Amino acid sequence: MERGENVVVTTGTASGKSLAFSLPVLDAIAREPTARAIFLYPTKALAQDQARWLARLGLRALRPAIYDGDTPVGQRAHVRRTANAILTNPDMLHVGVLPHHERWGDVLHNLRVVVVDEAHVYRGVFGSHVGNVLRRLRRLAAAYGAEPVFVLATATIANAGELASALTGLDVRVIATDTSPRADREVVLWNPELIDAELGTRASPLGDASKLLAGLAGRGLRVICFTKSRKAAELVHRFASDRLDPETARRLAPYRAGYTPEQRRDIERRLVEGELLGVTATDALELGIDIGSLDCAISVGFPGTVASLRQQWGRAGRRTRGLAVLVASEDALDQFFVDDPPALLERNAEAALIDHATPRILDGHVLAAAYEGPLTAADAEILGPEALERAALLPELKETPAGYVWRGRDTPAARISLRSGDPTAFVIVDEETGSVLGTAEQERAYSTVHEGAVYLHLGDQYAVTALDLETRAALVRPVSVDWYTQARKETATEIAESLRARHVAGVQLHHGRIVVSEQVIGFQRKAIADGSVIDTMPLDLPETTFETEGVWFCPAEGLLEGIDTMPTLVSALHAAEHSLISLLPLYAMCDRWDIGGLSTNAHEQTGLPTIFVYEGHAGGVGITERGFACFEEWAADTARLLERCPCRAGCPSCVQSPKCGNLNEFLDKAAALTLLTRMTT
Repeated sequence: MERGENVVVTTGTASGKSLAFSLPVLDAIAREPTARAIFLYPTKALAQDQARWLARLGLRALRPAIYDGDTPVGQRAHVRRTANAILTNPDMLHVGVLPHHERWGDVLHNLRVVVVDEAHVYRGVFGSHVGNVLRRLRRLAAAYGAEPVFVLATATIANAGELASALTGLDVRVIATDTSPRADREVVLWNPELIDAELGTRASPLGDASKLLAGLAGRGLRVICFTKSRKAAELVHRFASDRLDPETARRLAPYRAGYTPEQRRDIERRLVEGELLGVTATDALELGIDIGSLDCAISVGFPGTVASLRQQWGRAGRRTRGLAVLVASEDALDQFFVDDPPALLERNAEAALIDHATPRILDGHVLAAAYEGPLTAADAEILGPEALERAALLPELKETPAGYVWRGRDTPAARISLRSGDPTAFVIVDEETGSVLGTAEQERAYSTVHEGAVYLHLGDQYAVTALDLETRAALVRPVSVDWYTQARKETATEIAESLRARHVAGVQLHHGRIVVSEQVIGFQRKAIADGSVIDTMPLDLPETTFETEGVWFCPAEGLLEGIDTMPTLVSALHAAEHSLISLLPLYAMCDRWDIGGLSTNAHEQTGLPTIFVYEGHAGGVGITERGFACFEEWAADTARLLERCPCRAGCPSCVQSPKCGNLNEFLDKAAALTLLTRMTT
């Protein structure tokens, strides 16, 4: 960094990454009293933790301050004037700093270092947006005469250097040597009891996790338990508290989004000081917050990536021998790992993928950049040539002698949610409070927030009372019901262009651009207890169409011998498609909800039985390109998943999907296994 190099530090938890990026900042401020630094964190809790650490140093020249949504308006001008270590998040940088850069002129002029912590979080749509935000920051810093050094810190992932360069648009040096001391850790993969082998039904992972939490805390051990939703965190906390005496139960606490800043800070303090024995948390505490010395970490359900699981497990045993537990859910990935522990414990971390230049994401940032200052040909060096190409096509911009300028009166950055790839997303509003719960991209809105749907927000249930297509708003109200909804939809794919192809795993595999058309035609209400259908209701919603990237292949006759008659053929293809989708997150850092698929016994263009796996976001961010590169391993793992699942005809742990548009009809596990085994042997 002294030589002006940009750096990414990629090492394990508790390896000293915070010290590695903080010391150069402190050195820069000591050498140049007017120097400023910006620290970017994906969560407010992380920024609070780092601010406390910097303040404890007691350095007279260091003036750290947080600038986020919790910062009182009256204090914001003071932060801009006096702080030389400003801790914020990408969302605040995007809407609260860059569009108002004239207020930040002194900070930008003296900006020497930009720290991007927990960079592995910036993947997919979110990461693609952040890549554009960082380029806009570089552009404005240059306009004020500064060229800051970027230092990024990330968990161990497969492509740290590639990700860091994609986020910043700069050449980045990778620092991966980790010589930090590390205590031994005992790993337990816990599979809840199999209650019905034929259906694949198991005991509740939340119930088992609460037993573990209560048992460990009751022995005086300090435990953190990670869940996937805030409702699950509350339930595990409640179940565990009920198993303990009142005095010990008071030393347990849940930690989740939705608490006030003061409540969150109080729980963090009690953890650090050792007052709490156990905490149940969503992934807000997965990241590198210093919460003291813990003995045990429990993960309820595989969190989606090996990198995230290692982050969670890394919270325990930092100084002394620790215990790490994965309580498996019925999800296919969870069951795959408990059946084959080396596949989890010896697996390299996944690759984090972004594409900042996909037009669906880039266009909004081009408008925001033009608002921040006229766009000229010189900006292509920082923003990328694609930005200038898009500027010429966007009607909201006007070409002037000074460059492309914003025509409107509002702030275009305010239109863009960094967590969504769709500028025309539907807003989800609690009709009782008027608060905005979130957004749903148009491709997903019709299947997740249609009238009559049960919508889950951070684990809480809401009933959708109305979906207004004109105002693009879904009105919801809180409910507590014992059923859920699943949409039925018709899907079609059109191959726009094959970008590459190769013969692998017995098939000719293609990767390219496809156009996906979907229409939701109805939905079912299903009982949570056993998945039985309560009723089916019709819907009349518009068809949606988007272009994305995907992979596809047509199994040859030899691979389909004996399973080539209807309905076995389409059922085999459908089950293989579902199971392939469930395991793609092993290779690319994504969620199964980021991926869609289609299988057909005769596709209109190929004329053959065809399986498609595509990205659920318009434009794509490289997920299926990664799948194309590692297809042989991906298909082999999928065959192993089906072979080892104990169910007879298919279950949620192998071929059933919670997002199937055909409501998991026509699935043949045995025939799918036959197909995949022939492909991979």
